[in-house]
Formats: sequence, structure tokens, C-alpha cells
Amino acid sequence: MGNDAGRQDRARAGSKRDGALQPAGGGEAEPVLVQDPELPPTAVDEADLAPRWTPAKVILWVAIALLGGLAWTMLALVRGETVNAIWFVFAAVCTYLIAYRFYSKLIERKLLRPDDRRATPAEYLANGKDFVPTDRRVLYGHHFAAIAGAGPLVGPVLAAQMGYLPGTIWIIIGVILAGAVQDYLVLFFSMRRGGRSLGQMARDELGVIGGTAAIIATLAIMVIIVAILALVVVNALGESPWGVFSVSMTIPIALFMGVYLRFIRPGKITEISIIGFVLLLFAIVAGGWVAETEWGAAAFTLDRTVIAVGIIVYGFVAAILPVWLLLAPRDYLSTFMKIGTIVMLAGAIVLVRPEITVPAFSEFAGGDAGPVVSGSLFPFLFVTIACGALSGFHALIASGTTPKLIEKERQTRFIGYGGMLMESFVAIMALVAALSIDRGIYFAMNSSAAATGGTVEGAVAFVNSLGLAGVNLTPDVLTQTAANVGEESIVSRTGGAPTLALGLAHIMQQLIGGTSLMSFWYHFAIMFEALFILTAVDAGTRVARFMLQDTFGNIIPKFRDPDWRVGAWICTAVMVAAWGAILIMGVTDPLGGINTLFPLFGIANQLLAAIALAVCMAIVAKRGNFRWLWIVAVPLAFTAVVTITASMFKIFSPVPAVGYWAQNAAFREALAAGEDSFGNAPTRAAMEAVVRNTTVQGVLSILFVTLAIIVIFFAILHTVRSFRSGGGPSSEDPALPSRRYAPSGLIATKTEKALEREWSTVDADKRPARSGH
Repeated sequence: MGNDAGRQDRARAGSKRDGALQPAGGGEAEPVLVQDPELPPTAVDEADLAPRWTPAKVILWVAIALLGGLAWTMLALVRGETVNAIWFVFAAVCTYLIAYRFYSKLIERKLLRPDDRRATPAEYLANGKDFVPTDRRVLYGHHFAAIAGAGPLVGPVLAAQMGYLPGTIWIIIGVILAGAVQDYLVLFFSMRRGGRSLGQMARDELGVIGGTAAIIATLAIMVIIVAILALVVVNALGESPWGVFSVSMTIPIALFMGVYLRFIRPGKITEISIIGFVLLLFAIVAGGWVAETEWGAAAFTLDRTVIAVGIIVYGFVAAILPVWLLLAPRDYLSTFMKIGTIVMLAGAIVLVRPEITVPAFSEFAGGDAGPVVSGSLFPFLFVTIACGALSGFHALIASGTTPKLIEKERQTRFIGYGGMLMESFVAIMALVAALSIDRGIYFAMNSSAAATGGTVEGAVAFVNSLGLAGVNLTPDVLTQTAANVGEESIVSRTGGAPTLALGLAHIMQQLIGGTSLMSFWYHFAIMFEALFILTAVDAGTRVARFMLQDTFGNIIPKFRDPDWRVGAWICTAVMVAAWGAILIMGVTDPLGGINTLFPLFGIANQLLAAIALAVCMAIVAKRGNFRWLWIVAVPLAFTAVVTITASMFKIFSPVPAVGYWAQNAAFREALAAGEDSFGNAPTRAAMEAVVRNTTVQGVLSILFVTLAIIVIFFAILHTVRSFRSGGGPSSEDPALPSRRYAPSGLIATKTEKALEREWSTVDADKRPARSGH
């Protein structure tokens, strides 16, 4: 499939075989599409899409609702000194099932109205590189792997400081009403616009000023996001030969999968899935063997700067190679480990049934001086738990690689809304893992070295001084726990990843292997996290390239040509150089770059989500669908209030632990007074680094919130104009007739299977193949 010269003309021809497309919601009527009479229907008939309720289905959904209601009652109302962890699993799964079946279906039918008779960009722009019709199951794996980076793993662990209930409510309810809605809408609207980036869609919908603000914001925030994702990987793999070997091996495995699906056994998804899964498990086990050898330890124990350079080179190569060769199969491969590990952890929680001793609202929920996360529950809980509930980074993926690969319009619900629900489940499991370990150990691991002194004795003294109910930490507990997981120390292992690994190991050893296998489970979890995050780096780099191509295309139209490889390489090099420079700065930061960049990452990420929802609101308004505009407006209003408030705190708060400029002033005064150490900076060089870092953070915070406010203002302005005029002009690509068919969900319905069988009888030369997959 390529850029068929006659396709534009065929889109305007008159035929009634598939009928006319209907307006999405009160806007302009779309043109009548014509299907090739020699091909079977390209879409399931509308009548077959209507739900058929049977007594068995009614009983099933009532049972799901009752189980979910019971779980929420146990978590929120019937709270004793402990709460069983199984209620987190049941509350999450039941709520997700109901939301996907009913709320996402409401959005599909009332707000978007996808039509499988329309060709997607993957079909009418197919070039075998960036635009590739991809099997929905492979694409789900790619999309999930790309969006699920550090956020759903790290954020919930840090937010556990505030208690279990606030984070649980935000992760589950937030994803249903905000996060999954954003991902679904952005994916659908980008697909309808030829896979355009979020920034370019903003420029098309909001005009020059609002659009330019959105483009600058998305590009700048994207650089920060990819840099912090890469930095988390560097920190996880530093001085870890096991991790470096196993993660590196996923690259040749993915290349083999890509070649296998394209040339050796095209379309054999199940077959290559089994092969890839076995190879991945072997790579993980072999990493342990290699790390124990003298040559393996020497070859794969790498300095963090070396790992950073390797990731920069990998990011460039992954972004310019054809998507079918490395990116899609690698992300699909990673999804096996990601989803498999999370499902395994959920199953272990149900079987082991660990008791959670953390209170629903902790001692630190109401203050702003918590030892793990500074700031009060509102608004900082909502920006600390970013990707698990709502993430602007997802909007960049949903308007980056995924819309260029999606095969049929109705698949956007499964991939966009369904993919985000799975990430939310990852966040819930990360939260439970963090809650399951001893509270004293949790604070010893997540408090800074400045607070604990980096020693067992210092950590014990600090944690016991916090006055936590029921906590009496001893040196033996910390020493024995470190020995159990094969580490010299677990004190001040900040960043969230080690805590999640310990929580997973603590739960899994109760099910399989006992204490003797805690070391294996701990390092398995570290590997899982590194692989989890690295897949977001490669996809993020490719998306950043698409964004810059769209931006340059406003000045030099040639950059928008997806087949112009020189332009793709130039844009890739620029974006990799940008985030690579910040990554190197973070790696060489004397205080650790994660401490510098992660607070900024959380707020910037949510500001980007507000920008994405604002653009979606303007698009919905131009489509004339005002009755259902609240689906977008409500999460936009909440997100805007939270993120703008958080930004104001970080900019204007007089508390040094919260405000960037307050901290900057405190360290400048200490330097001026001739102090050789101050706060968590043990040297003057470190103090100067704090001044430099807080200056960067403060300036970027002002820039990001200003740009977000401009975009939201213009989105509201255009929404009001559309309301007064009953809609607005559409920026969608012309509707073209599709010449292919594929089911919409993970499992095909009976009607979809029947239509698939009809397509299987079409002559091979007339049947379109899934390029690469």
C-alpha cells in the first residue's frame, strides 16, 4: 500500500455500498465513500455493533459491580489497623472493566463516532517506514510500552508517603475520567489528521499565537521528559552488569522479530510472540550468569556516563530505522515482560493476601515537609502520581508513532483507552508493592542521604525521630533486608525504583522460593523497571522527531514529507542532542540529576496534559458536539487548577523545601556567608550546583505554566466562538475509502470473525498485507 494517486478521486465518487458517513456530532457532513465492489465490506455493519444483553451478561456485570463496590467499601470505609491488599486488586480491576465497557463506549458512540470504512493514515500514507498498517495486538504492545515509562513505577511509590487512599483514588478514578480520555481523544484526532503531532494540531485549531505556544511547550517539555526517562534507566543500570547485558540483548531479539514478521513468517503473531518471550526469559536468566563471570562483570559493568552515551546513540538509531524493524517489535517484546510481571504480582497479592499497615491518610498528608515528597496533598499528590492517572507524555505518543500505525478507526478505543487502563493498573501494583513493606524500611530507603547520613545508624535515628505510629526501626532490620536482596545497603536508595523492587521481592518470595530467592526477585524487578522505561525513550525520541518535522514544516514544507529521510535525520539529530545534553548534565550532577529534574518532570508532564485536553476541547467544539463537551471540559478544568496551583507553589512558596526560588535564595545566602556546606549539599561545589539547578527549574517552571495558560486561554476562546456559530471548519484529512479490514478489539467478535473469513477468501494479489506485521 502506498500513496495511491487515484485514491483522492475515488473518495469523491458516488456509491451506496457502505452508505454515507454521518457527521461526528452536529458538524459538517462528511463525503460519501465508495468501496471497491470486488472486495468484502471493510467494516462491520452498524446494526451488529449494538450490544445484545442476555441474562448471563446482566448477571456478570452485576457481579463485577458488586465485587468492585465491596472492595471500595473495604478500602475507604471499613478501615481497621490493617487492610488486605487484595481489595486494591479487586477495586482496580472491577472499576477498569466497567469504565472500559460503558464509559469508553459512550465516548466512542457520542463523541467520536469512528468509521472503519475510512482509510487511516497507515493505509493511505503507507511507506514501510513510519506509516505501516500494524496488527492491533502488536500495536497495543508498542503503544503500552511507549507510554508506560518511569511515571507509573516511581510516582506511586513516592506518593505512598501520604497514605494509601489518596493515591488509590487518584490513580483509578483519575485514569477513567482524565488519563484514558485524553489518550483516546488525542489518538483519534491525530489519526483523522494524518498522524499530525499535538503541537501542529494546536496550531491548526488555535491559530498562530495559541498554536505557537503549544509547539514551544510540547517541544521543550518533551526534551525534559525524554531526558528524565533516560536518566532513570542510567541510574538503574549503572554498575549493574546483569541489567546492562539483559537490556542490551532485547535489541537483537527485537530485530530478529521484525525480520521474522516481515520476511520469514509474515502475520504469524502468536508464533513470534512465543519465540520472543522465550528469548526474553533466556536473556534475563543469562544476565545473571554473565554477571557472575569475571569477563562478564568486566565487560558489562559500565560507568553511568558510558551508559548515557550508549542510550543517546541508541535513541538516534531507533528513531531513524523503519518502525517495523526495531521499535514496534521491541516494544511488543517489552510488553510481555511488563504486563506479565504486573499480572504475576497481582496474582501473588491475591494468593498471599499481604496486610497493609500504612494508614489511609498518613501523618504527612496535611503538611508540606514530608521526608520523601515535599508539599501538601493538594496539589502535589496529583503531580507526583503522573503517568498512572494522567500524563501529557501519552498525548505525544498518541499523536506520534501510534496514529501512523493504526489499521482501523475503531481500534483507537482498545489501544488508546484500554492501553491507559493497563498503565493505571501498573501504578496500582507499584503502590501496593511500596505499601507492603515495613514503613520504617520505606522511609529509610526513600529519605535523602542528607537526612540519613547514608548509614544504617543514621537512617534508624532519622526514621524513629519521625514519630510514626507503630514504627520502631532497628539496625538489624535494615542490615538483614539488604543481605536478603543481595545489596550492601538499602539506605537512601531514593527514586522509587529500589522500593518497588523490594516490595515485589517481598511479596513474590512469600509465594515462590522464600527468603533464599529474594535476591533473584529483587534484581528481576530492577531489570523489569529498566526495560520498562527504556522502551519509552526510543518511542519518545521518534515522536520528538515527528514534532520537530511538523514544526519545521510550517517554514519549509519539505520537512513534512514522511519519505524525505534527510529531514528525518536532521530533526532526529537535533532532538537527540537536546535531551542528550540534559541527560549528561543530570548524570554528572554532583547531587544526582534525578533530584533536580523529577519535580519539574511531574508538573511539566501534567501541564502538557492540560494543553492536550485544551486542544481536544477546541476540536470537539468545532465538530459541533456541545452536548458531550463536558467529557473533555471537566478533566481539563481539574488538571488546569491542579497544575497551575502546583506551579505557583514551586515558583512563589517561601518554604525552601517547596519553592525553587526560596531554595535558590537560601543557598545563595549560605554561599555569600562563606559556608562550606548547607542543607543536603556537603561541599561548596554542590551548593553552587543547587543554585544553578534551582535557577533552571524556576525559569522553566515559569515558561511552562505561562505557555500552558496561553494555550488554555485560546482553546476556551475558540470553543466559545464555535458554540456561538454552531461549530467550525474541520482540519481533518479528506475521507478516503479503506481497502482492508481488521477487528477492533483484542478478541474478535463472532461477526468480526465471519468478516475475517470472508476476507481470507480474497485473491492474495488483491488482499492488502500488514506491512511488517
